[in-house]
Amino acid sequence: MMKNFKLGILGSGQLGRMTVQAAANYGISCHVFAPDVKDSPAGQICNTLSNADYTDKIALKKFYSMVDAVTCEFENVPSIALEMAPKECIKSPGITALKTAQNRLCEKDTAKFLGIPTAPYWKIESIDDLANAMRFLDSNAILKTAKFGYDGKGQIRTKTGDDPEILWKEINTDIAILEYLVDFKSEISFLLARNIDGETIIFPPTINYHDRGILVHSTAPAILPSNVIEAGNDYIKTMADHLEVVGLLAMELFLTQENTLIFNEIAPRPHNSFHWTIEGCKTSQFQQLIRSLSGLPFGDISVIGRWHMRNILGHSKEELTKGYKSSGKYVHEYGKQKTKENRKMGHITWNE
Repeated sequence: MMKNFKLGILGSGQLGRMTVQAAANYGISCHVFAPDVKDSPAGQICNTLSNADYTDKIALKKFYSMVDAVTCEFENVPSIALEMAPKECIKSPGITALKTAQNRLCEKDTAKFLGIPTAPYWKIESIDDLANAMRFLDSNAILKTAKFGYDGKGQIRTKTGDDPEILWKEINTDIAILEYLVDFKSEISFLLARNIDGETIIFPPTINYHDRGILVHSTAPAILPSNVIEAGNDYIKTMADHLEVVGLLAMELFLTQENTLIFNEIAPRPHNSFHWTIEGCKTSQFQQLIRSLSGLPFGDISVIGRWHMRNILGHSKEELTKGYKSSGKYVHEYGKQKTKENRKMGHITWNE
């Protein structure tokens, strides 16, 4: 690692906050760039702030003159913000990976191209496209915006016989994806770290539980047949190498009743379902991200016991206070100034 290495972070939410915390343990200072950054989770604790729009080229040029590497805290950072980085600056996750993760159709097309199983899906750009695709349905499906969807937002469950005109008006976008609703017994997430030399390390997988599209509970390491774990590891490495990811790549897959995996989506950044690694792994996902970008070798990802992570949303924020009263629980508050019903305010982890 070079002397006085400085990491730039595009985005100022809780993932940025936990990245700043991990970087501090390595003696690395962080410069956070985002609109309205001052009172944000990452902005409260970082070393340097740039309060500017992600498309502000003058501010970005100044920002990049002060950092050695840059990482995107969330995948909807406008690609211009990463494209502005000079050639010598290490870019995470990389422009191709960022653009791919910003479009659900592109994600699915890439997975299909790489031989990663997907549910049947259709590109939808009009009412006619939707009506034609729905003629093929013989079961439930889900209509999703191609861009800017997260935590269950931008998606509608549908079925044969539903009115395409009503659905298209409700989804309110110019490009969407219609896909079969997979009959799955679990959602599994895999996480890989990849450095600038293409070396990789894969964390033990996690089982996820959702409520209304929002992740509420994860357990790890997932107890799965060895062939399922091998397949998931192969899929995520294939995707990471193809996209030339630098940093982290998470992949969510559905585990079917027949113990096969079906691709859901990717996130080229730290992932909510792996927050348990902060206490549960010798090297957390955030530490591994820092190592990937600073030239340090990957750390040990050994796990002792079985771990749980619970997201604390705005309507149950009092659980954070209760968590402090238990010696066996680890509480992480994100420092968000406004509490909203389904907003992630923190998380709690514990070991069985």
